Amino acid sequence: QVQLVESGGGLVQPGGSLRLSCAASGRTFSSYAMGWFRQAPGKEREFVVVIRHTGGSTYYADSVKGRFTISRDNAKNTVYLQMNSLKPEDTAVYYCAASRGLYSDSNLRLYSNLRLYDYWGQGTQVTVSS
Repeated sequence: QVQLVESGGGLVQPGGSLRLSCAASGRTFSSYAMGWFRQAPGKEREFVVVIRHTGGSTYYADSVKGRFTISRDNAKNTVYLQMNSLKPEDTAVYYCAASRGLYSDSNLRLYSNLRLYDYWGQGTQVTVSS
């Protein structure tokens, strides 16, 4: 069992930055690929980014590529999402999730399927507005 707790959300102006954190319980954090998803009001939950178990490989949605950066610290059981150049369309509840799936670097896009994730956090609200 893994429990995930997100933090760091808030209100930010367009062009601003936020850093989200996701703290995981348990001693098997390094066994999971960690993803971030987001869900805007009235929309389906969508994939943002994933980082593999050891942190060596990442895969980003086109909408955030070049603006968001995911990282993880397995010693602290924490994954981070640095969000820069935020836009109003980034407004959503952001969720972190853990996946036991093992996919090669050439198939990282498979992690964009939310059904492959075993554990989810409760979400943190990010609002980008002037």
